[in-house]
Amino acid sequence: MIRIQVFRRDELVGDETSVAPHCFVGKDTGSLIPLSGWRIGRRQLDFTIDEQGLFLRDQGGMAPVKVNGHEVHEYGPVASTDVIELADYRVRAHATQEAQDYLRRGQHAMAPLVESHKPTAAPVPLSPLESPEGMALRAVLHRKLIAAMDLRRVNVSRMADTELRGTVQKLIEELIDTDAAFLSMRGLREALRDVVLNEIVGLGPLESLLADDNVSEIMVNRHNDIFIERDGRLVRSDISFSNDAAVLAAIERVVSPLGRRIDESSPMVDARLKDGSRVNAVIPPLAIKGPCLTIRKFAKKKLTADDLMQFGAISADMVDFLRVAVERRANIVVSGGTGSGKTTLLNVLSNFIPDDERIVTVEDAAELQLNQPNLVSLEARPANIEGRGAISIRDLVKNCLRMRPDRIIVGECRGGEALDMLQAMNTGHDGSLTTAHANSPRDCLSRLEVMTLMSGLEIPIQAIREQVTSAVNLVVQQTRFSCGTRKVTYITEITGIDGSQILTQDIFRFEQDGFDAAGKVRGRFGATGHVPDFYQELVKRGLPIDVSIFSRTAQPVRAVPV
Repeated sequence: MIRIQVFRRDELVGDETSVAPHCFVGKDTGSLIPLSGWRIGRRQLDFTIDEQGLFLRDQGGMAPVKVNGHEVHEYGPVASTDVIELADYRVRAHATQEAQDYLRRGQHAMAPLVESHKPTAAPVPLSPLESPEGMALRAVLHRKLIAAMDLRRVNVSRMADTELRGTVQKLIEELIDTDAAFLSMRGLREALRDVVLNEIVGLGPLESLLADDNVSEIMVNRHNDIFIERDGRLVRSDISFSNDAAVLAAIERVVSPLGRRIDESSPMVDARLKDGSRVNAVIPPLAIKGPCLTIRKFAKKKLTADDLMQFGAISADMVDFLRVAVERRANIVVSGGTGSGKTTLLNVLSNFIPDDERIVTVEDAAELQLNQPNLVSLEARPANIEGRGAISIRDLVKNCLRMRPDRIIVGECRGGEALDMLQAMNTGHDGSLTTAHANSPRDCLSRLEVMTLMSGLEIPIQAIREQVTSAVNLVVQQTRFSCGTRKVTYITEITGIDGSQILTQDIFRFEQDGFDAAGKVRGRFGATGHVPDFYQELVKRGLPIDVSIFSRTAQPVRAVPV
């Protein structure tokens, strides 16, 4: 019924004819002609015959399906002259004479067999540039632009960003205005220009999301599957990249200036944008659907304690207490889950450090934004292509002890560096700050124990717990609720150790009492009545400290996402 020919580098690798009006080509063992390669889907090329002819549908894989040079998801009727491209394979397909005669005679016995395989109608595109025709024209314009730049010998490596964008923009406008291939899109000249310009010299369609202050996180699952976090809620975006290669190009533009690399031998990378936004990228073969990109944006306006109070993330009494704790050199661990706002809170706390102190920050990817004049920022480094030259967080923590710091701030403890951080807190570097992943203050202490054991040293649990008790003064718990609201739910003091049990006492906590009409969490911040030990010491020394904050009546707060 369907004759399939497959070529690889102009060599015929298969020529088969199906006995049914439906067949597929891919890596699956049931394929009419099995293909190889990690980018090929199991049943990627799906062929079906119906009354109108032979139809093709892309059933999913890493490599895009192209027909006559244009990327498609569905195509038909397929002619014998059509060239189907999949990775480094070329495929030709057509209905046999037997199938054509069968259909001409009007005998539709095959219809029930193919009904379930008919390509479904494509969804209505949200915009002309996101439609299949628009995506194809974007790809054509992209190729012609590269050719024009090569022809004119444009040396992009020596251009500043502003000059590069201006030069490329002029070339794009010239192509749109003079090339007949783009006649149908001239009504959308500026939109088409901006989309392709961003794909060439920016982060493609993500540029508009990066410019949107209401978007806090961008998640690219594959080139045409993008989600965003807006006002604490995840929603699907209506934008897309033209193909996986465009996503890879965007990732390269992020990591290359930082001296990082991403390829098949090193398919994961952490990086940052110029504004400090955190970037994580994973590419095939680890990412099955295609290159994945996650960007956690930094707010253009640096948040302060007043902003957190306005958002309802913390109370005024808690801010007053934390300001005194930081100024009086309490060691603080900010605890919370992923995306709960730990780094934001750490930034706010670090701004309470006096300007006459020397601060050394240690991070995987530099995110902290401190304003103090005597500041040194250190960033870890991954291994090079030979697997050498890696500088870990733990190496940097050890080194910063020799840099005469008054305060050490570690962006996040997630391994053996926790031991070095605890030792620094115990050896004259009071007032140090760090974050850790945990769901409660008690869980945070357990996590510190586990991370200390990850240092590789055989330290008894009792010794670790004594180290934690003497090093950490406060655990500040940050929580992200299901509605997207972020709040400081606990401020807990480490009061001592009793046998093998670390003793803790809550100072402030958030008590939830339901949800409001908008679905946001509702509750009250309040003190427990416990006055922390170091506050009592300050009172004994006669310092002007307000202890009434520990007995005030809890006040309700409104719930607004940070």
